[in-house]
Amino acid sequence: MNDEEERRFREFVAARSPALMRTATLLTGGDTHAAEDLLQTALAKAAGRWGRLESPEAYLRQVLYRQQVSLWRLLRTRRETTVAELPDAAGREDAAGAAELRILVRRALARLTARQRTMLVLRYFEDCPEGEVAELLGCSVGTVRSTTHRALAKLRALVPELDPAAAPGGGLGFGNSPVEVWK
Repeated sequence: MNDEEERRFREFVAARSPALMRTATLLTGGDTHAAEDLLQTALAKAAGRWGRLESPEAYLRQVLYRQQVSLWRLLRTRRETTVAELPDAAGREDAAGAAELRILVRRALARLTARQRTMLVLRYFEDCPEGEVAELLGCSVGTVRSTTHRALAKLRALVPELDPAAAPGGGLGFGNSPVEVWK
């Protein structure tokens, strides 16, 4: 990498790292340390190809997704942890209630499988169409649909406030899109 490419790489990292870190955090289920490792791995791969990349951000996001998929394939045997009681429901009238809801959603995301979490991040946070998600993850569109459906059902069961039909007062109105809570 020459001096000009290195300067552009440093500027890109300074400008886009916060957004990429948010995506990595969501992909890892809220584990900040794992997200930092994931992003660092992606940046290291991008640095080696920096001069040849047409769309650096697209490349980095694809590396993030694929690296996370590789990790969850390796950790497929990890057991899911269960709790005796679900966390208390959060209110929506005040900022504290919204913060509690974000915490509940992050905890619920952490309880999803890595594959389910990745599907939700790609479909709702990154707003990728099903075909693109299937291509990125190397699976069929039907797998994307079924995994996303099961992940949303599990997320709604863990955080009933997300389901407008099940929550008192009509819920928070997120329907099929939990992305508003993540931001």
